[in-house]
Amino acid sequence: MTTLNNEQKSLVEGLFNHYKKDELTRSEINSYVDDNGIKNPSWLKSDTYKIGRGVYRLPINGDISPVVKEKVTTKTETAPATDTVNQAAYIVSSLTGNIVPTKDPVFVPWGHYKDIKSIVTSKQFYPIFITGLSGNGKTMNVQQACANSKRECIRVNITIETDEDDLLGGYRLQDGQTVWQNGPVIEAMERGAILLLDEIDLASNKIMCLQPILEGNGVFIKKINKFVKPAPGFNVIATANTKGQGSDDGKFIGTNILNEAFLERFPITVEQSYPTNKNETKILDNVMTEKGLTRQIDKKFAENLITWADIIRKTFYEGGVDEIISTRRLVHIVDAYAIFKDKMKSIQMCTNRFDTDTKTSFIDLYTKIDGGQDVSTWLQSDTEEQDSDTDEEGNVNY
Repeated sequence: MTTLNNEQKSLVEGLFNHYKKDELTRSEINSYVDDNGIKNPSWLKSDTYKIGRGVYRLPINGDISPVVKEKVTTKTETAPATDTVNQAAYIVSSLTGNIVPTKDPVFVPWGHYKDIKSIVTSKQFYPIFITGLSGNGKTMNVQQACANSKRECIRVNITIETDEDDLLGGYRLQDGQTVWQNGPVIEAMERGAILLLDEIDLASNKIMCLQPILEGNGVFIKKINKFVKPAPGFNVIATANTKGQGSDDGKFIGTNILNEAFLERFPITVEQSYPTNKNETKILDNVMTEKGLTRQIDKKFAENLITWADIIRKTFYEGGVDEIISTRRLVHIVDAYAIFKDKMKSIQMCTNRFDTDTKTSFIDLYTKIDGGQDVSTWLQSDTEEQDSDTDEEGNVNY
């Protein structure tokens, strides 16, 4: 029998005193060592101490003799009404280790970040629906709130094809055996993690399988006759470009009108706007610093980009243009500038996604800003140009 060394004994003692039990999950071990700056104890998370899926027994007797593996009860419980579960299929997980998002060094808190973080930190079940235009940091705010709160987060990108099998789980072929693999929703529930449903307004009515989960209750998985209860800390956050009522202007093609009963299960809706000029300047400054762009000419470029984007957004809100420059696109431009070292080339390449007239107009505006020209009439002139295309009755002039 080989005994533990002093470092291993200290870790085991610390874990036992902290959790007051000798059977711990992988996430509990990871959380403890992360909080205390301890090196990853791979020896403890080996098959030697594994007694179930992601569950390990502490060697509190001081030796490293293999434990006798026994079946453990996880948060996935057998429904009391039936006992005849198909034993040919067993449950597997595709998630291992710590899934806390990485802190982004260029991130700048803005908008409703503090509110989101407060909810995430509280570990209360309180679903949030976040809506806003593309590229304004909806997803990043959630991920960074989780990163700074050391909360695990599972992100699921929703599409029209997303169904119950994608979300709750399904049968998979693994090593020649048919096994049941938990979906991301079940994984988040069992781990007490944040479930981030990205682009929720692209979903079909198949998303209704989440109804009981959005009420904070467990969910019965019919295919394997199991009832899963959410672990403490579990919460649902959804992001969307619309409020679940579709996109009347056609800007967000593919978005759908979501069921009113589904939307009603989100207690609050957060409307995310673009950062203020001050915050956006900090973001671009951080990105430029990370890219080694610290010259005065680089700082001036960032200032001009902020002014440029601000004018375009105001014009967009006034109905003068159909496109907008997002915070994400500004970061794309800075990234391109770090590669090509050419301002105009970077702007042109990052605005090529727009139609020719829009791109030309945007580039012309930036050229004027960069040259120190007066652009206060840009909105007015752009609107007048559009008005000149129609007569008094609103008919298009060709």
